[in-house]
Formats: sequence, structure tokens, C-alpha cells
Amino acid sequence: MHPRPPGAAEWRRLFAAEAGSARPDLALLCLLIGTEADPTLDAVGIDAARRLLDRLAEQAVPGHRSCRSDDPRAWALALAELLGGRCGFKGRPGDYQRLESSLLHQVLRRRRGLPILLSVVWMEVARRAGAPVYGVALPGHFVVGFGPRDEQVLADPFDGGRVLTGTDVELLVAAATGAPLVPSMLSPADPLEIVGRILNNIRAWAAPRPEHSDVSLWAIELSLLLPAPPPRLHYERAQLLVQRGDFLVGARELDTYAEAVAAAEPATADQARRQALRARAMLN
Repeated sequence: MHPRPPGAAEWRRLFAAEAGSARPDLALLCLLIGTEADPTLDAVGIDAARRLLDRLAEQAVPGHRSCRSDDPRAWALALAELLGGRCGFKGRPGDYQRLESSLLHQVLRRRRGLPILLSVVWMEVARRAGAPVYGVALPGHFVVGFGPRDEQVLADPFDGGRVLTGTDVELLVAAATGAPLVPSMLSPADPLEIVGRILNNIRAWAAPRPEHSDVSLWAIELSLLLPAPPPRLHYERAQLLVQRGDFLVGARELDTYAEAVAAAEPATADQARRQALRARAMLN
């Protein structure tokens, strides 16, 4: 484990380095997100959270000898019994209204969270225990998958790890999109895709809460540290900075956005440059 960093800048450096590594550590990235929201979370707290995942993984196999094979259903049931049953990890509607539901260290403490964070707990415990596990980013609801596609078993950590039938999955997708399930929706989610979705959830939580514009800002800034972020994030960061009175940095960010889109969208770039001029004028 890294020694305690001196401040937020070092946490962000570690986040960017991990996101750009060949095999990003999903749990570590999620815990580094937590350092933005919780200034009391330090290296000791991060290490404690990771050790808890290790201890839970040690409990995932005893009594389930079949889980030593690649039997996806046996793994799904074992994790549901341990995490959803004995440990009480699950979700409830009110969790969507809490920022803590998107912070891994708080989810481990409260044993409550959004579907995607509970799925991270399931994945990290199951992976440590040797299970063939991965995340599945269904529209509007994140679940976990076990086994190859032709034997795939899906479980819903938000519902305590309930194993899903094909009809269950179709209903989840229909409720979110009004459209039928498409096979590509069942593909494993990349760790960085998961991190990006968590940050989007945080931004969605903060957006209707102007008093938490600082949360929106750091969520965007972390998103910009992920590989190949969309240029639009620079525009959104600029808007937040200007709203918060940081006109000069906001103007610079508008210029950055304009440069990024100038070739493909010259009119959009010109508009951003005009906004940058107006932001600088507010300094007078």
C-alpha cells in the first residue's frame, strides 16, 4: 500500500496512474473516488477496506466445494448467501438519495448502496475467491455475471444477490428503456467503464443540488483523468467553474474545449470562445 499522500493532488495522481495502467484495480479506483468526498479517508482507511474484501473472499468458498470449479450458478448462490444473506449487503430505494451509496468505503461500512457499488463489492469479493465474475451494465441497473456467455448466470446485488431468470433480465431492461433486451447488453463491463458510470451517478446526484456543486466539479475532474475522456467534459467543467466564480480558470477550460472540437464543430468552438471572453470580462 502507498504511504499516506500529502493531499488531494497526490490522490488524484494515484487515480490517474491506476486508471492508465494495463490492469486497473477497480476497488482501488473506487476507494480513491471516496477520498474526494471524505477527507477523513486516508491510506489506512483504504487499506482497511481492501483487507475487508480479502476477509470476505476467504469466507466465500467454505461449505461450497463446488465453487472451486467454474460452476457459475454455484458461485452466484454462494456469494448471495454470504454477502446478501449473512452480511446483509443489499439496496433500498432511499439509497439513491445518498452520496454515500456511490462511495465504496461507505458501502462496505453501511452495507447499503447503489446497484453498481454493491456489484463492485460482489465482483471484488468473488474475484479474490477465484470466481469467474464480471459486471454487466444493463440499462438503468447494474448486475453481476458469472461464467461464460453460454452458461452465464446473472445476480442482482441490489436485491441481495438474487439469481435472475431470463424473464427477470428482460423486465429490467424493458422498465429502463421500453425496448427489448439486446444480447450485447449482457457483455462484461470494462473496469474503467464501471468507474465512469459511478462518476456519472455522482454527477447525477449532485446536479439538482446546487449547494453541492463542489461534488459535481470533482466528479467531472476525476472523469477527465480517465483515458480518452469526451471533450464535452471540459465544457461542463468550465460551466461549473464560472458558476462558482472561478472565471479565469473557467475561461481557460472553455478555450480547451474549443480547441478540442474546432475541427469537427467550428460553430460550437466559436461559441465556446465567445463564452470564454464573457467569462474573462467578469473579472473586471
